[in-house]
Amino acid sequence: MSVQPAIFFGHGNPMNALQDNAYTQAWAAIGAGLRPAAVLCISAHWFVPALAVTASAKPHTIHDFGGFPRELYEVRYPAPGDAALVSRVQELLAPMPVLRDREWGLDHGTWSVLRHVFPDADVPVVQLSIDETQPPAFHYDLGRRLAPLRDEGVLIVGSGNLVHNLHAFAWGRHPVEPFDWAVRFERQARELMSVRDVGPLVDYESLGRDAMLSVPTPEHYLPLLYVLGARRDADALAFPVEGTDGGSISMLSVRVG
Repeated sequence: MSVQPAIFFGHGNPMNALQDNAYTQAWAAIGAGLRPAAVLCISAHWFVPALAVTASAKPHTIHDFGGFPRELYEVRYPAPGDAALVSRVQELLAPMPVLRDREWGLDHGTWSVLRHVFPDADVPVVQLSIDETQPPAFHYDLGRRLAPLRDEGVLIVGSGNLVHNLHAFAWGRHPVEPFDWAVRFERQARELMSVRDVGPLVDYESLGRDAMLSVPTPEHYLPLLYVLGARRDADALAFPVEGTDGGSISMLSVRVG
């Protein structure tokens, strides 16, 4: 089984699930070069006060949003679950308790991207929740502990957005220039990743006003830390998708390995 990379996807607007644009085309291109045994996805949209994994054999498609066209609610992504991967995640994170959750399915942070990456939904998918009670260093450490999955054919995916400020988002139909603080924070984050200076990215609140505007709440940022935690010394770093939506949502993807 080939060693898999770890990839953070900036998932952006749920409508990307239906659209053919530069972002979704890039996601499809990434998937064309991959054939993992399974996917472990950490999505911004399963942000709960617990550590859990989806344990259903057939996880259902969750439409966790409102106000979108009917066709988006009709999307189904019928990827199977993976009981062996669930057990392996529990083993790697032991003695920390990881709940087996059969109620949650695949939320749009997962399927809006994966339906382009693996459009046939034939790769098993397990989601890992983000424990909202824990600090960023905890999530980075979980990424480190989960890194052996990559040697076992598992693609580790983080799905969120490096910059995610909906209060500043331009909802009109015309493209807008990204805010200067969003540009600066993304540039700073890319530079820190490139030189392997992870500490400030984990302690992102120490990076000042640009970071606070770019990450006003943590749930879309934390999935990146899992991917950075899974990075190894020999891993190449790439940014296969770039761009900003609505001035305040970074669509940057980060690939390690």
